[in-house]
Amino acid sequence: MQDDQPLWAPDADEIDRAVMTDFARFGSERSGVTMSDFKSLHQWSVSDREGFWSAVWDYCGVVGNKGETVLENGDAMPGARFFPQASLNFAENLLKTVGDHDAIIFRGEDKAEARMSWNALHALVSRLQQAMLDLGIGPGDRVAAMMPNVAETIAAMLAAASIGAIWSSCSPDFGDKGVLDRFGQIEPKLFIACDGYWYNGKRQDVADKLVAVEAALNPLKTVIVPYAGDTPALVSRLENAVSLADFTASFEPRPVTYTRLPFDHPLYILFSSGTTGVPKCIVHSAGGTLLQHLKEQQIHSGLRPGERLFYFTTCGWMMWNWLASGLASGVTLCLFDGSPFYPDEKVLFDYAQAEGFAIFGTSAKYIDAVRKSGFVPRVTHDLSTVRMMTSTGSPLSPEGFNFVYEGIKPDIHLASISGGTDIVSCFVFGVPILPVWRGEIQGAGLGMDVDVWNDDGQPVRQEKGELVCTRAFPCMPVGFWNDPDGAKYKAAYFERFDNIWCHGDFAEWTEHDGIIIHGRSDATLNPGGVRIGTAEIYNQVEQMDEVLEAICIGQDWQDDVRVVLFVRLADGVALDEDLTKRIKMRIRTGASPRHVPAVIIAVDDIPRTKSGKITELAVRDVVHGRQVKNQEALANPEALKLFADLEGLK
Repeated sequence: MQDDQPLWAPDADEIDRAVMTDFARFGSERSGVTMSDFKSLHQWSVSDREGFWSAVWDYCGVVGNKGETVLENGDAMPGARFFPQASLNFAENLLKTVGDHDAIIFRGEDKAEARMSWNALHALVSRLQQAMLDLGIGPGDRVAAMMPNVAETIAAMLAAASIGAIWSSCSPDFGDKGVLDRFGQIEPKLFIACDGYWYNGKRQDVADKLVAVEAALNPLKTVIVPYAGDTPALVSRLENAVSLADFTASFEPRPVTYTRLPFDHPLYILFSSGTTGVPKCIVHSAGGTLLQHLKEQQIHSGLRPGERLFYFTTCGWMMWNWLASGLASGVTLCLFDGSPFYPDEKVLFDYAQAEGFAIFGTSAKYIDAVRKSGFVPRVTHDLSTVRMMTSTGSPLSPEGFNFVYEGIKPDIHLASISGGTDIVSCFVFGVPILPVWRGEIQGAGLGMDVDVWNDDGQPVRQEKGELVCTRAFPCMPVGFWNDPDGAKYKAAYFERFDNIWCHGDFAEWTEHDGIIIHGRSDATLNPGGVRIGTAEIYNQVEQMDEVLEAICIGQDWQDDVRVVLFVRLADGVALDEDLTKRIKMRIRTGASPRHVPAVIIAVDDIPRTKSGKITELAVRDVVHGRQVKNQEALANPEALKLFADLEGLK
């Protein structure tokens, strides 16, 4: 496909019908500002933050008391407060819908299927809420869960949020040290876990792990949710455990009650990846999370009541929290747990066809893996209901963009999005009233004053630099747990540029006013003092059929840095002299001579975090003989051994 034409563009009717267009009209009527296109809408959203965020509250129908003041101390980062007089409850906003139609649909790779109606969800949340209150859990107490992505996890989160407790979750594939590195810091009163889970066709036992975790956490109660094991046997092994059925047995469903609390009352504790030390505990507010997710899901994504929203995620990734918020828009959540390639690569597309997804959310790595498998969903599946596909987790390559339109669906809004655990949402997002250009994220999120700055703190266009946000926004963290003076929080985001959020992404504005993320800036390569984003190399080498996956680092070498590329090759392929030359030529011609690695080495596996992101910093530490401090954050920590003491790097 040629880059002088967009891959997709909405027609005039689609633009006119878009929720974003309707919101622009709403904003114009309130503000008197003419908003004829996305550029003018975005400009209003960042220049009049009080007017914009107040409009989002009203347009999206937030339940609660808004108060008179929208923004206090707005020029301070950190320090700004949005809706300082407001009171609301997150769960109350997600449980506005009632009825016997589906609230949640679940599929597991073990062929388990389940449906939960809105009324059934209300009933389960009510019983869980009563049980939590009976246990003495109240506002500010922590509820932690090691759970698969099932309906019961959503219900438990809503029950905790309804009383003002703080929710934190991880996926059951974490080891006991990984669980304790996270939950041990926040000391939960209630711990919720599954009795086992399925992955790649195999039942995974968690009994020994839970014995160790419960003993260390010492919660008031451990609740075991039946899924893939023997719940009674597991309960009998634990000191203070009870099954979900027994936990709620004494309580009959009744209307859920909601404790309304300040806008910035803590809702979630999320964790940094932790590959460079103990994970940071990032505290997110109920109001900021709700308002940002409503904006992204309704205004940017066009979600309407009754549609079906899917995101492939685990409970240890922020996209789970994002997915759960879809309930606030009255949509049906489509959950999946397990491997997206078991029993084959068709499993998620079978699900999409059967249930009629409106939005199909996934990762760039998943799209690339489907592309390399040779599977062409456009030929085999009816995806007529899928109007939007979102991709995040890592930069989506230009070839990934091409494949979505050539191999999945030609008339789809592909939204590459980027943000992170740090803001439990996105800085840059899809824009339904703009074209999609190959390899580009369409634009900044509304209300997010995103820019790209050089090392001197000056804005740059069509030049690589640091992704920054120059004005405060509602979903900034409340702070970090156990950081009373805010020193760790300030060091994480505000040390590089005073009073400016520096996100740690290496980015570039394009000629179309889109944005390209070139990778994490702390993993940026600097051979000869020239900054190179690792994604630029991956975009070239991962196009090759011989290469399944790659990871690139900068190795300290002779008072400089040299680029080292590790490749995981397809079955039967060897890294011989010919392939090495072709890889280098591909990078040279597709990127630049500066990007060509000095060394290329084949490896059998590449380490990644639990959410599927490759871990360049961990590999770099191993190559330099430094200890990787928290290997529990990795899904496959054994892969690190493949990078130690390599002859080709001496």
